[in-house]
Amino acid sequence: MKKIAVYCGASSGNSPIYSQSAIQLADWFIENHYELIYGGGGVGLMGVISDRILKQGGLVRGVMTTQLVQRGAESPQLASLSELIVVKDMSERKAKMMQLSDGCIALPGGVGTLEEIIQSFSWARLGDNPNPCVFYNVNDYYRPLIQMFDQMVSVGFLTAADRKKVLFSDSLPEIKAFMESYVPPRVRTYNN
Repeated sequence: MKKIAVYCGASSGNSPIYSQSAIQLADWFIENHYELIYGGGGVGLMGVISDRILKQGGLVRGVMTTQLVQRGAESPQLASLSELIVVKDMSERKAKMMQLSDGCIALPGGVGTLEEIIQSFSWARLGDNPNPCVFYNVNDYYRPLIQMFDQMVSVGFLTAADRKKVLFSDSLPEIKAFMESYVPPRVRTYNN
């Protein structure tokens, strides 16, 4: 595990616990010599985690759409980034972030954050993403989604085996152990 994609928002939420968790995650990146792959922004939790890693001399690679660059959303520390990759659209951005990373973590965030981590997990189940997917469950933020995933299993839309292939946790040691021992889901086959 060398490079981890972190999905997080351009907002910081309405409690300091979310920015504090982004700082803790950034420090964990530095301690473990991980490179951050992220959306390239300089505001919200994106700015918190990238700024903290850059200030400590860590590696940060951003992936941003042309549209967002034209709006001026890129990190103000652009010169300090290891690289800013500019892509055509969000579909290309998500694919590029998965391609560059060895794992995916979602901080608490909005619909964009949720979409990115859900797509990463969905692609893992299809065999198109070999990376572990983790929801950093700060302040029990993802409790309703945990219940939804469990509901998917109970009604037969997600196998129990595949449910174990995604982690919801607020423990960085548990996240590290999950990511380091991860084996991708078995790719489903369909018999006609």
